Amino acid sequence: MVDSMAGGDDVTGSSEELKEDRSCKPEDAEQATPEAKTREPHTWQWSVIFLCFYGFMIQLKPGEPFITPFLLSTEKNFTRQQITNEVNPVLSYSHMVVLVPVFLLTDFLRYKPVLVLQSLSSVSIWLLLLLGSTLLEMQFMEFFYGISMAARVAYSSYIFSLVKPEMYQRVASYSRSSVLLGVFTSSVLGQLLLSVGGMTYSGLSAVSLGLVSFGLLLSFCLPWPRRSMFFNRDHQEAAATEAELSKMKSDRPSPSTSSRPLKVLASWRSSVFVQMLKELRSVLHVPSLRLWSLWWVFNSTGYYLVLFYVHVLWDKVFPVSENQRVYNGAVEAASTLLGAITSFAAGFVKIRWNLWSELVIGIDTALQAGLLLLMGTTDNIWVCYVAYSFFRGFYQFLVPIATFQIASSLTKEMCALVFGVNTFLGTILKTIITIIVADKRGLSLPVHSQFLVYFFYFTLLTVLYLGCAVWVIVRHYRRERGDGTANEATPTELSPMESSPCETDCLANGAIVKA
Repeated sequence: MVDSMAGGDDVTGSSEELKEDRSCKPEDAEQATPEAKTREPHTWQWSVIFLCFYGFMIQLKPGEPFITPFLLSTEKNFTRQQITNEVNPVLSYSHMVVLVPVFLLTDFLRYKPVLVLQSLSSVSIWLLLLLGSTLLEMQFMEFFYGISMAARVAYSSYIFSLVKPEMYQRVASYSRSSVLLGVFTSSVLGQLLLSVGGMTYSGLSAVSLGLVSFGLLLSFCLPWPRRSMFFNRDHQEAAATEAELSKMKSDRPSPSTSSRPLKVLASWRSSVFVQMLKELRSVLHVPSLRLWSLWWVFNSTGYYLVLFYVHVLWDKVFPVSENQRVYNGAVEAASTLLGAITSFAAGFVKIRWNLWSELVIGIDTALQAGLLLLMGTTDNIWVCYVAYSFFRGFYQFLVPIATFQIASSLTKEMCALVFGVNTFLGTILKTIITIIVADKRGLSLPVHSQFLVYFFYFTLLTVLYLGCAVWVIVRHYRRERGDGTANEATPTELSPMESSPCETDCLANGAIVKA
C-alpha cells in the first residue's frame, strides 16, 4: 500500500529549477507594453499561490497512513497474505501501465486535465475503500492509486508553465514546500484524530474522501497554461527548435513537396519529442549522467518497494487491536520531516562529485541495507519505526544531488525526458521484482522474507557501487602521479568538478553534456 509518499519523492519537474530557458531573450521582455508588465506579475503570483494551495490540499488525506491497518481490521477483515500477495502488487502493475501514457498526455493536454484525472482517481480510491468489501474492489483501489502516482508529474511540471524561466527556482521551492507541508500536516492530523479524537478507520477515510473531493473542485478552477514542454511550445521556442532541427538535417535531402504523407511523416520525425529520444543515446556515454541515472533506476525501485510493504511489516511485528496504539501517522510525519531536513542539508555538501560520487552512493546504500536488515529481523516496533525514518532520510539526501547532477548539464526538455525514462525503467524493474517476490503467482513470500530480499538487493548494489568507487579513485590518483601534478579542484556545492574540453560532448540539439 502506498502511504504518504507524495512528499517530494517525485522530482520529474523539479529539475526545471536548475535550468535556464535558452530561448528567452532580454530584448523580448523590453518590447512588452507597460500594461502587460504591470498585469503579468499579479497574474503569475495568484496562479502560483493557487497552485501551491492546491498542492497542499491534495496531500491532506489523514487516513492514508492507516489504510493497511484499516484493511486488516475487523471492519474490512482482509488477511495479511491477501494484502501482501494479491492487493499491493496491483499498484506496481497499474503504475507501469499508465506511466508513459500519462507522461505524454500531461504535456499534450497541458497539465490541467491530468490533474483533474488525478483528483478523480483520489476520490475513487477513498470511495472504494469506504464502500468496497471484496478483494476485487481493493485491487481496483490500487489501480487508481497507480494512476494517481503517475499523474504526479503533471503537478511537478505544471508550475513552470505559469512563470518565466528566471522564476523557476523560486516557484519550485514554493511547490515542493507546499507538498511537504501537506504530507506532514496530513500525517499529524490523522494521528491526532485517531489517538486523541478516538476516530475510527472508517471515520478517517470519510474525512479523507471529503478533503480529496474538495481538491477535485479546486482542480477544475486551475488556470489552463498556454504552453507546455514538447507539444505546445510558444512561437519563440518553436522557431529555435526549427532552426536546430534544420541545422541537424542540413546535409540530408528534404522530403518531397508533392507527397503529403511524407511531409507528415517527416514532421513527426523532426518533432522535439522524437528528437530528444534520439539524443538519449548520447547521454549514456557521459559517466556522471549514467551513474546517477542508474542510481535513480535501481535505488528508487528498492525505496518504493519498501514503502509499499512497510505498513504490512509493522502490523506483523506489532499487531494491535486498539486503534489508539497505531502510530503510523506520527512515523510518516517524522520521516517526512527528516527527509526534508536531509534534502536541505545535501545542498551544503561540498565535494568533488566526479571523484567521490560512487563512494557516497555506496556508503548511503550500505546504510540503507543495514536498516532493512534491522527492520526484517527485529521484533521491536519502535526499532522498525526509527529504521524506516532513517531509511527514507538517506534516500532523500541523495535525491537533490542526483537531480542536480543530471539536470545541470542538459536542456530542460532533455532533462525532463531523462527523468521520465529513468522513472519508467525503475517502474519496470519494480514490477518484475513484485511479480517474482510478492505476487501469488510468483514466490508469494511473506513480508519478513520480502524485506530480507530487499536487504540482499541493496547489499548487491552496495558492492557494485563501492567496487566502482575503488576503481575510479585508484585510476584518478594513478593519473595524478603519472602527470606529476596534484591538480586539486575546488570542492563545490552539488556541482561536478570542472572538466577539460576533451571531457565534454555536444549533443546534436546544442546541449552540452559534461562528463
